[in-house]
Amino acid sequence: MDTKELWNHCLVEIEAEVSKANFGTWFKETSLVKEDGGTVYVGVPNEFVKDWLSNKFHKLIMRVLRNGWEHTRNVEYIVVKSDQKQGKTEVLTHIKQDFSLNAELPLKDLYINKDDNLNPRYTFDTFVVGPFNELAYAATQAAVARPGRQYNPLFIYGSTGLGKTHLIQSVGNAIKEKHPEKKVFYITQEKFTVDYINSVSANRGAGNAFKEKYRKYDAIIIDDVQMVGKAEKTQDELFHLFNSFYENNKQIVFSSDKHPNFIPGLEDRMRSRFAQGMIVDITEPDYESRLAILKAKVQDSGIHLPDELVEYIASSINGNVRELEGCLNSIVLQTQMKGRFPTILEVKNLLKNSIKQKKTASVKEVVKTISDFYSIEEASIYEKTRRKEIVKVRQIVMYILREDFNVSYPLIGQKLGGKDHTTVIHSCLKIKNDMKNDMSIAQEIDQIRALFK
Repeated sequence: MDTKELWNHCLVEIEAEVSKANFGTWFKETSLVKEDGGTVYVGVPNEFVKDWLSNKFHKLIMRVLRNGWEHTRNVEYIVVKSDQKQGKTEVLTHIKQDFSLNAELPLKDLYINKDDNLNPRYTFDTFVVGPFNELAYAATQAAVARPGRQYNPLFIYGSTGLGKTHLIQSVGNAIKEKHPEKKVFYITQEKFTVDYINSVSANRGAGNAFKEKYRKYDAIIIDDVQMVGKAEKTQDELFHLFNSFYENNKQIVFSSDKHPNFIPGLEDRMRSRFAQGMIVDITEPDYESRLAILKAKVQDSGIHLPDELVEYIASSINGNVRELEGCLNSIVLQTQMKGRFPTILEVKNLLKNSIKQKKTASVKEVVKTISDFYSIEEASIYEKTRRKEIVKVRQIVMYILREDFNVSYPLIGQKLGGKDHTTVIHSCLKIKNDMKNDMSIAQEIDQIRALFK
């Protein structure tokens, strides 16, 4: 076996599944030292990386190793130090991780409860609540208090890395705790589809067995349900399962990366079922929420970082929770390796590839793009008119200029017909409130934002 080629292949797969910050921090200095009797020895630069890979990424590493070399049975992480003068590699220490195949669950989920597929670490106690997810959080609390009778189904959607899986699994764990007589089950839509296909392939009578397997539960939680649009037969089965649960007041929880109206291939009857309960979204966290998330994770890491470093990360990284965690991991690693806290300049250099560049566009470009979206004359945005349809579009232009392009209130007013800055502030607040209360407005603005990416 060519260990170098195998590990390069594995790194390509790993890089596709983790954030840039996580990959650069934990995987770039690794190597595949040797293989012995099915045990693969992964070399790492220090104890800290060894512990982190062992605790956080072991299941991912095992999966990609087995994809590349099917005879992989165990993995050991060994700290190696290169002796540049003598050209030797010194093995300092190692830790063994046993691996056993589990036919029922994906490799990445070996740590979960086999009876209900729930991760016991996902609880409301460890979930950081902020303006970006507070409505979704409130809906989950209501569902837990009266499962099957309030907000049923509960449909939570949002982009990847925003904590949807943590939140919906917290629902399952909370129902188990508050209602111990109820049986809960968590599954991804992909696994649900595979399970259905396998049951049909096994024998003709498997359809009834499949139905009985899932209908025995009192609450079912399905993650990444947007995948159901690709499987017509599975969609039929989900439809009937949904009806059974709903009619018997059993709780149903879904997560998706998009609103049901935008799931490709989703049948209208499924859309109407999703709309029967509560549909809530999780957006990207604001600064205060990012700061709260980082402080919680710093506390978990056991290393007390100076507030100025945490605040810098929170103000610089505008992405999702996973990106925040990856950047924080980089800082923690630097602190561990150097025996001191990095300076702001060092942090800035360390995170430069993770910091998203601010979107840039002129006021005129924004006005034209949004005018075209609503099929109105561009010039009407600048005119002093109170026509309802024009006022709405002008307010959206102001909101996008302020929120997405950080244009000052006075400059927005000046560019849009000499409006007072208080008028601009009022317009931005109105659109922000409208987005919370009117799903169609929120969807329109999501589509507009996509035009500037």
